[in-house]
Amino acid sequence: MTRSATPGPRPTLADVAALAGVSPATASRVLNGTAGVSGTARTEVHNAVSRLSYVRQRARASRRFKVSSIAAVVCEDGVRLFADTFFSRILLGAGQALRSGDIQLVLLVVRGPADHGSVERYLSKGLADGVLLISAHDRDPLVPMLRAMRVPTIAAGRPMTPGEMPYVDADNRSGAHEAVRHLLNSGRHKVVSIAGPPDMAVGADRRAGYRDAISEAGAVGNIVYGDFTPTSGEHAMQRLLEHHPDLDAVFAASDLMALGALRALRRAGRRIPDDVAVVGFDDAPLALHTDPRLTTVRQPVEDMGEAMARHLTRRLIGEVDMPPATVFRTELVVRDSG
Repeated sequence: MTRSATPGPRPTLADVAALAGVSPATASRVLNGTAGVSGTARTEVHNAVSRLSYVRQRARASRRFKVSSIAAVVCEDGVRLFADTFFSRILLGAGQALRSGDIQLVLLVVRGPADHGSVERYLSKGLADGVLLISAHDRDPLVPMLRAMRVPTIAAGRPMTPGEMPYVDADNRSGAHEAVRHLLNSGRHKVVSIAGPPDMAVGADRRAGYRDAISEAGAVGNIVYGDFTPTSGEHAMQRLLEHHPDLDAVFAASDLMALGALRALRRAGRRIPDDVAVVGFDDAPLALHTDPRLTTVRQPVEDMGEAMARHLTRRLIGEVDMPPATVFRTELVVRDSG
């Protein structure tokens, strides 16, 4: 049984170090965000902190009722961060909500494991009162790190592990279901899908909505995965055309992947929507400028960002009745592509 399960003195840094199998100096370096500590040692120390319920006195505690800074931690490489308007839109919504409270929004970009240390060091100094976690994948080590550091966090999108942290999301499953049902009801018989990453709940939920509609119609579905980028959508569409040349509709789990699908279909000589109907998801600004204009599922991204910021700030000032999840409705926007 761990110390956290029995009454007694509050655990100390020495207890953390002993449980982690490192020296107190190493444990201190990890908790202070100092460089020069192996990834294994960092993981063991954070696990020990969590198991012992060890609480450090951090700089943030002195501002208990005054929130001054929120960090938006975005887990994406720089290319997608600036190419996909989802990120700018959700940050815009969050920034608008924080501006009224004179709260600074700081952007921290996690392009890969090498950036975890810098994020950890920044947060361990108490420079941010809370975190808006955006685009984290399943089993991302940032999640247990934030939990071990006891940094108040809210996620953009449902975490893959239930109850992991509060979140704000769109009803991705229902939105995808409505999009595919629209295609089937319009007379399409062979509806395929370009799904998002399977290690993200947004990808899993939109895939599930597609499968729900296909199953209800008694049809046979075919799925190829992408990563929400136009290139992945283009490659996925090429594979679908090769293996299922009789397809007459495609549901892409993002507008950017739908853009790639349009390119592949046009190159293959398929007319849109005459030969193949295309529906995306997001209602990004580009949906009005594709040829033809893209039918898509609208999610209120700016509203989601605003809700994240308001939830986190209310939690930071001590409100305890905050909902564990806020889910926004989606809307099918029918244009010219399907």
